[in-house]
This record gives sequence, C-alpha cells and structure tokens, in this order.
Amino acid sequence: MLLLDFFFDPEGLLSLRETTMRRIQTDLSCLLPSPAYTRMMLGLLCFAMSPTLTAEHHDLSPSSSPPLTLETALHFALQDNPGLQEIKARAEASTHVPSQEGSLPDPELSFGALNLPSNTFNLHQEDMTMMAIGISQQLPFPGKLGLKEKISSILSDIQAATVEDARIQLARNVKVAWWRIFYLDRAAEIVSQSQGSIEEVVKLAMASYRAGGSPQQDVLLAQMENSKYKERRLEILNMRHIEAARLNALLNLPGNRPVTLPHEGHIIKPEVKDDRVLFETADAAQPRITQKRKNIEAAQSRLELAEKEFWPDLKFGTGYAFRQSTTAGTPRSDFVDFQLSINLPLYAAQKQSKGVDQRQSELLKEEFALQDELRRLDAEITESLVTYQHANERFELYKSEIVPQAKQTVDVLLLSYRSGQTDMTSLLRAFTQLFEYEVLYWENLTQGQQALATLAAAIGEVPAHEQ
Repeated sequence: MLLLDFFFDPEGLLSLRETTMRRIQTDLSCLLPSPAYTRMMLGLLCFAMSPTLTAEHHDLSPSSSPPLTLETALHFALQDNPGLQEIKARAEASTHVPSQEGSLPDPELSFGALNLPSNTFNLHQEDMTMMAIGISQQLPFPGKLGLKEKISSILSDIQAATVEDARIQLARNVKVAWWRIFYLDRAAEIVSQSQGSIEEVVKLAMASYRAGGSPQQDVLLAQMENSKYKERRLEILNMRHIEAARLNALLNLPGNRPVTLPHEGHIIKPEVKDDRVLFETADAAQPRITQKRKNIEAAQSRLELAEKEFWPDLKFGTGYAFRQSTTAGTPRSDFVDFQLSINLPLYAAQKQSKGVDQRQSELLKEEFALQDELRRLDAEITESLVTYQHANERFELYKSEIVPQAKQTVDVLLLSYRSGQTDMTSLLRAFTQLFEYEVLYWENLTQGQQALATLAAAIGEVPAHEQ
C-alpha cells in the first residue's frame, strides 16, 4: 500500500482567536470611558488569564518526558505487552509437541517370580519355579503416529498464526487509542481557546452594560456560556485520562503514568485501492484466515486418524526366566518366551464408527467457520474503507468550507453586536457552532486514521516495529 506522509499544522484553524481578541479590544476601546481605563483593564485581564492558560498547558503536558510518538508507542507495545508475550510463549510451547506425538510409547520392563511355592517360598523346591524379566513394546498400526505428529504440527502452525494475529490486533488497538488521545488533546486546546474568547465576550458585554448599550441578560448569557466551556473542558480531560490509562495498559506501563503526545500527528493518506483487491490481499495474508484453513487441514487429518482406529494396534514382548537348581543340586535350564497381542475392535459400531462421524462433523464445522470468517472479513474491509473515505471527505469539507464560513459568521456577528444589530444569543450560538465545527474537523481526521488502522489489521498488514 502506497502511503503519503505529511505533517499537519493546526494553528491555522485557531487563528480566529487572535482576530477575535483584536476585535473585542477594539470594541472595548469604543465603549469604555477613557483610554487609560481601557489599558488598565486589558492589563489586568492579561495578568488574570496568564496563569489560567499556563495551567491548561501544564494539564496537557504533565510530564517532562519526550512526547510519545505513534511509532514509539507501537515499539513499546509489540516489545513489552504481556498478553502478546503470553501468546508467544504458548506458541513456542506448541512447537515441542509434534515430536512427542510422533514417538512410540515407552517400552515396559517387567520383573517377577513365577510358580513360587507358597508353603516354603523355596526357589529350589519346584521345577517350574523361576525368576523372570521381560520387556514389551506397543506398536500402533502403521500411519497412526504419523497422523498424530501431523496434527500436532498443524496445531503449532495455528499457534504461530495466532501470534501474528495478536500482533496485528495489538498494533491496531495502540493506533486507535493513540489517535483518540491526539483528538482529545486538540479538543482540549479548542475548548481553552474558545473559553478565552468567551471570557473576552463577557468583558465586552459587561463594558457595554455599564455604558448602557446592552441589557444585563447579555452578561448573564455570556457568563453561562463560559461555564459550559469549563464543564466541557473537564469532560474532555476526564476522557483523556481514561484513554491514557488504556494506552498505558497496552504498553505495559502503570495506568496513572502521564502520556504526552506530540502536537503534530503523523497523518497518512494512502492510495485507496478497490475493496476487492484488498480482500484478495487479506485472503492471502490475514492470520485469521490462515488459522481457519489450518483448522480444516487438522480436521481432515483427525478424520483420517479416526478411520485408522478400525485397525488394531500391536504389542510385542519377550522375556527370560531364570530357574534355580534342584534341592539335590541338579541344574535346570532357563526359559525364554515371546508374546504378540492385538486389541480387538469388537465394539466398532458404538466406538470407532461414532468417532468417524464425529470427525466428519468437525470437518464440516471448520469449513463453515472459514466461510463465515471470509464474509466477516469482507464486511470489515468494506466498512473500514467506507469509513475512511467518508471521514476524509468530511475532513476536507470542514477544512475548506465549513470552518472558514463559521469564522466569518463570528466576525460578522461581533461587528453586528457592537453596532446593536444582533443579540448576545445569536453571537454565542455562532461561537458554539464554530467550536463544534472545529472539534468535528479533528474528529473526522481521527476517525479516518483509526479506520486506516482497522483496515490495515483487516488485510493482515504486519506491524514493522517488532524490534
């Protein structure tokens, strides 16, 4: 997938604040009784706002550590996430199973005393009394061990595919969480800037009220709107703390560890391919599809093994018996014996046949599971692709049309309020709409990047931050 990287500068979106500040300062100079009083009030206002803005910036950057880039977050997650390490250890353990399943059962060594008289326990009394040693080995019917080893090897491959899927899903979750925090940081900045502008509107309304140009309700409405922005900021910071804790968990870090992101996001705009091409890529590379196909292969081998259960296993044994000389001292010869036994499938109708039926049903189940996974994957790819395309279109719309128009509306209403041609309600509504549009601008940008992360996981794109 061809990716075009660029860095986005958000300062242009917030330029309205400087314009608003200059406009309101002009309004204050017209309404206040003297220039000296105006300079004094503006100086006090700047002094009062400085610690507030500093505190807000401190909240967004609570740590002196370097900003956590997306690439760094992926590196830490893929290296340290305990859930991923658990799956890796499980896959590593499964690699040691095939050789065990393909080996013969351990031979059995036996010792015994045969025909020992119970009245005297004398080894020389009876001719048939002897001490015996033997060894036996069970031999499964040819082909059974090979099938068991093959099944275990397939299961080990499934575990390896599980590791790849876990890495892909972990990378997706890290990207989604990172971009969510990035969006909340931008929303918090917009809230802070909007709150500063509303505070200036409060000052403008109070000055106009003192000069007799505006009713008291304008001041109250502006103050209420200012309180709403404070509440929104607290809500955004609360959501950010929650998302930061989730991201820390993915990185195997304490939940309360401060997370500081860079101010500029590493945004990607890929060359959009047809969903059929993406589906073909996923069909060949997606670990979940590999797992389903391996499950079918394992089910077929289990069916073959179940069919071989009709054939008996063999057990071969040999022994050697030592006899003592008679009581009169006459020597007696030792004995040697050989044994061959097989198990008889007398209950094949209730046992082996049912086992074959079971394995056939399991094979059918795995085939349906593959079809279901393919359809689910197809829907996931289409959904992610559509989400990205629409989010990107809305992003460009907000950037080129809606946000600039909202800025112009605020400028016009500020002039109209100054001349008494509009009311405070209309002015505050314009500020609110501008705030919502700027937040939606960043939200659509974030949704597009999150959709790309989901799309990359759906097509089986392996993250390249393992080391």
